[in-house]
Amino acid sequence: MSKLIIAAGTGFLGQVLVNHFKNRFNEIVILTRGKSKTVDGIKYVNWNAKYFSVWEKELENADVLINLVGKSVDCRYTKKNKQEILWSRIKSTKILNEAVLKCQNPPKHWLNSSTATIYRFSLDKEMDEIDGEIGNDFSINVALSWEKAFFKTETPKTLKTALRTSIVLGKNGGALIPLKTLAKIGFGGKQGNGNQFVSWIHEEDFARAVDFIIEKELTGKINIVSPKPIRNAAFMQKLRKAVDFPFGIPLSKTLLEIGSFFIRTETELVLKSRNVVPKRLLDSGFMFKYENIDEAFRDLL
Repeated sequence: MSKLIIAAGTGFLGQVLVNHFKNRFNEIVILTRGKSKTVDGIKYVNWNAKYFSVWEKELENADVLINLVGKSVDCRYTKKNKQEILWSRIKSTKILNEAVLKCQNPPKHWLNSSTATIYRFSLDKEMDEIDGEIGNDFSINVALSWEKAFFKTETPKTLKTALRTSIVLGKNGGALIPLKTLAKIGFGGKQGNGNQFVSWIHEEDFARAVDFIIEKELTGKINIVSPKPIRNAAFMQKLRKAVDFPFGIPLSKTLLEIGSFFIRTETELVLKSRNVVPKRLLDSGFMFKYENIDEAFRDLL
């Protein structure tokens, strides 16, 4: 393939994708809030995701556009942060829709970030793209608004796919880094009552899934998660074993609330039960390299 555009490609997931695709595309362009430059053959183009300048011209003749823009949800849900979480996603998606429609030869396929958090808290039912049940809270409503902003504008020449991504486990970023630190200092016990499900995916399978979606031209809404959600208590127990620490102090909901206040985050990130499965990927023939958490931890830790 010739040209890949990644909006907000300098973060953890962006770099995972760049490393995966760097030998697959002749040209990779990163849209970034930083300075325009070229490093190791990767072209970085400044944008602010709010208005046109020169960045929109980069979309011409692109094979693939991937949008990863969105303020991190790892923060306190103050009124200001809630607005930034929502609008960073909506505004970037809207202006990319406008840019795609302006192109003479627009990107052939646009993959836009979404989140597996779009489904309701579930201890009882696995959520897939067909029968999954959507809930009603701040995070879910952000996800719904995000997908609406993405799909409501028709782009006749550009395929569209929403990536409902779970927690991505990686060596150099993402949720595994702080969790590993907790486990190594003795706080790797269950979080809350430990019954909540964790939906996760290995960073390599994340990139491979994106690659597969592009190759198969899959459109619509797709869960980017491993096939086997695991309960929090078991996840933390296997993490302790992987880092070779003999015990883990449990963190009650009350302790988590206190701790989250001081580190400026929200307990929802660990207490919500995300019981999500990748039905569309599996039905389309995707083969996971890391199906269970033990294999993932052996590779990553």
